[in-house]
Amino acid sequence: MTTYAKDVLVETDWLADHAKDPNVRVFEVDVDTTAYDQGHVAGAIGLNWRTDLQQQPVRDLIEKKQLEELLAKNGVTPATTIVAYGDNNNWFAAWFFWLLKYYGHKDVKLVNGGRAKWIAEKRPLSNDAPSYPKSEYRAGTPDASIRALRDYVLDKVVSDNAKIVDVRSPKEYAGELLAPENLPQEGAQRGGHIPGAQNIPWATAVAEDGRFKPADELRQIYAAKGIDGSKETIAYCRIGERSSHTWFVLKYLLGHENVRNYDGSWTEYGSLVGVPIELGAKS
Repeated sequence: MTTYAKDVLVETDWLADHAKDPNVRVFEVDVDTTAYDQGHVAGAIGLNWRTDLQQQPVRDLIEKKQLEELLAKNGVTPATTIVAYGDNNNWFAAWFFWLLKYYGHKDVKLVNGGRAKWIAEKRPLSNDAPSYPKSEYRAGTPDASIRALRDYVLDKVVSDNAKIVDVRSPKEYAGELLAPENLPQEGAQRGGHIPGAQNIPWATAVAEDGRFKPADELRQIYAAKGIDGSKETIAYCRIGERSSHTWFVLKYLLGHENVRNYDGSWTEYGSLVGVPIELGAKS
């Protein structure tokens, strides 16, 4: 664990020791919404990113009141330490982290390595869904400085005064695919990438054991593509979860001050009428 991550990143040893602390609440958020029921960290609450963390039928984050109700029914207070982990190297755990920061929760942490590292270490899994006494929870005013909406992104494309990072795979970036190879190829009307975006796949930040790479190595990876924190940075992917992972890296592990997640991402941008799109990979 680097000095950049001491307040927002914990190891599996810490999770094993503190998951049931009264001032700690652990949440599992997976890409595979059935994973939690196959076994989870004892005491962890399972969230379904599709139904618990998004509005229906409108595509948007849950509203402030909805988050307050969700956290209150799980015994969370504004002083609770929330710890998140999940599959796919914490894709949606990072998205949940970003959502909590958007609504002002102060103490949020990710488990370094996520669900895969916990299982690889042969740590125990529980099939019991915990329940906690209901609490009172009040969220803060949404922090618009960490979120990029469609018009904001379009303005930055035209003005060229922000760095844009496309964290998808090279084939998605080039326009050959609309989604990761193992997923249905749908979600946007066009393939390609936002003009000027640098392609730095989210996985370049992850070591072989699923943990984040050291800060010095991460700094070199992003600086090589001009992402050094000197300008505002906007990260995007297909639906906003992989870009939350990169947002976390840039803002919390590297200390870049002005980083936004474009959660509309390519499913929104690639379906807009009349917006500029680039194809192919940059040399």
